[in-house]
Amino acid sequence: MIPMLSPEAAAEIAATAEALAEAARVETLRHFRPMGGLAAENKLASGFDPVTVADRAAEAAMRAILAERRPEDGIWGEEYGAKRGTSGLTWVLDPIDGTRGYLSGTPTWGVLIALSEEGDEKPGRPIYGVIDQPYVGERFTGGLGTAAMTGPLGPHPLATRAARPLSEAILYSTFPEVGTPEEGAAFARLSKQVKLTRFGTDCYAYALIAAGQIDLVVEAGLQPYDVGAPIAVIEAAGGIVTDWQGGPAYRGGRVLAAANPQIHAAALDVLNA
Repeated sequence: MIPMLSPEAAAEIAATAEALAEAARVETLRHFRPMGGLAAENKLASGFDPVTVADRAAEAAMRAILAERRPEDGIWGEEYGAKRGTSGLTWVLDPIDGTRGYLSGTPTWGVLIALSEEGDEKPGRPIYGVIDQPYVGERFTGGLGTAAMTGPLGPHPLATRAARPLSEAILYSTFPEVGTPEEGAAFARLSKQVKLTRFGTDCYAYALIAAGQIDLVVEAGLQPYDVGAPIAVIEAAGGIVTDWQGGPAYRGGRVLAAANPQIHAAALDVLNA
């Protein structure tokens, strides 16, 4: 159960999230696009799941701020694991979502910050989220009564796109494989029915839903730190995020993010055909 939050408490949460995003910006930009490329370690024995000094430095910087400002809150981070809290709230941190893109020099990786209710083994439902892209200077925030972005063109409210037929929809995913062969086949069915399918933008695609630019993001095999912030931001902007059966998605796994309930229902039907 999420604790009741006063306006003052909500403002403090938003201010803390801003401080975390600023600290992560410093650390991620410090190591971005070095001459000759950036070294990375591989987390997997088979396949490639990289981690860099920037991932670790950004999460460490955010954890240091939380230790000072909100020591009673829990933390669930990709690089340094979980710390239980006493407040009933947990910060969910992905210091670089899209490390493969970061290593490649593309500007579509991002920092993900969410505040969620405390869960048993994994974080609970997110109540506030930040999707930050340090290199282009865009920050998308949502929850606690706000849905807004700032960037090179100034501040703007966030609002998802209006309903439209699947044949007019824009669909994104990070990887063409989209998980298992069965999951990939379901995605392929959906891709055949939309106007445009694009790949490779990691968390930035979720921000594009909240900003009213695209209609759908479909992915599989995600972790709580991959989806907490996107859920909060997209829902605050008027969209909907579930698993592929229409249930909660904040624990990860299969995720369907949609600009509105109508396009969500249509995509859900195809994925489960």
